[in-house]
Amino acid sequence: MADDDTDFEFEGEPVEIVVDEGFAGGRLDVVLARAHDALSRNRIKDLILTGAVSVDGRPVGEPKYRVKPGETIILLAPPPEDPDPQPENIPLDILYEDEHLIVINKPVGMVVHPAPGSPSGTLVNALIHHCGNSLKGIGGVRRPGIVHRLDKDTSGVMVAAKTEQAHKHLSEQFADHGRTGPLHRAYLGFVWGSTQSGMGTIHAPLGRDPGNRLKQAVLRQGREAITHYAVEARFGEPGWDITRVQCQLETGRTHQIRVHMAHIGHPLVSDLLYAPGFATKVNKLPDEVAGIVSGLGRQALHAAELGFEHPATGEEMLFQAELPDDLQALEDALAPYNRALAR
Repeated sequence: MADDDTDFEFEGEPVEIVVDEGFAGGRLDVVLARAHDALSRNRIKDLILTGAVSVDGRPVGEPKYRVKPGETIILLAPPPEDPDPQPENIPLDILYEDEHLIVINKPVGMVVHPAPGSPSGTLVNALIHHCGNSLKGIGGVRRPGIVHRLDKDTSGVMVAAKTEQAHKHLSEQFADHGRTGPLHRAYLGFVWGSTQSGMGTIHAPLGRDPGNRLKQAVLRQGREAITHYAVEARFGEPGWDITRVQCQLETGRTHQIRVHMAHIGHPLVSDLLYAPGFATKVNKLPDEVAGIVSGLGRQALHAAELGFEHPATGEEMLFQAELPDDLQALEDALAPYNRALAR
């Protein structure tokens, strides 16, 4: 495939391609997707159907059209539409930002996407306001490309794409879950009890709980889910134990860490959804610890580290977020009860 030697630009800029012998006979949507990876094949298909592609000067609205050697393909995508979510001036804790992506430390209580129960005040609303015209369009809409999510009450590092190309490359990394690439996700959590071993792997398939649509559950016919955990500290006295663990994900299912840790009998502290039977354990804690646990109001889980390959430069990047104030207060209150780890 040969082109006009200009750099491929995003929405609103024409792209001209001359078909060579290697791509002769290929589908129009496939050829365009393979020639330039900045747009997804689905996006290219949509553009073809809306008349944004011409071949030798004539519009071609059929994605299955078979290209011929020497034909000139021109793709002219319309400028991205304004997003449906409205921009909102919500402060963000920005860890890194460039023209391709933005990395933030999401606070507790912030929903990622607008939804019927949370139509505003979300991370998407905040990013649309903050990024403005630097958002080049995802699927033809001027919006941030969300490639992963954190629960409303889980704090920590998140990345969002500003361009279609960055969204595509980051999505591929998250789909791979770090099995063959550099993606790295590490979470810090405080769980009830003392795990039998210092590290382990939980391999238990997950799906929607048939008895409660708000929950996930370990199901024989669920989707594969793998969590690796390692003990970082143990706290306690006779009558109570709390363990700080680091969890790394090999898959990315909804509520994965919360369900998996509960599955092995060590649910996250203050997880009202997956550890309701552990609420009375607060009564056994020292007063200073009990007061903090009772006031958390959310699962004690924090996305502490996120690493990935930059979609434009190829640089491997790693971002870290310190424990938020509520979990740091819990850590400080537990410190006098720290028990040395067995070597």
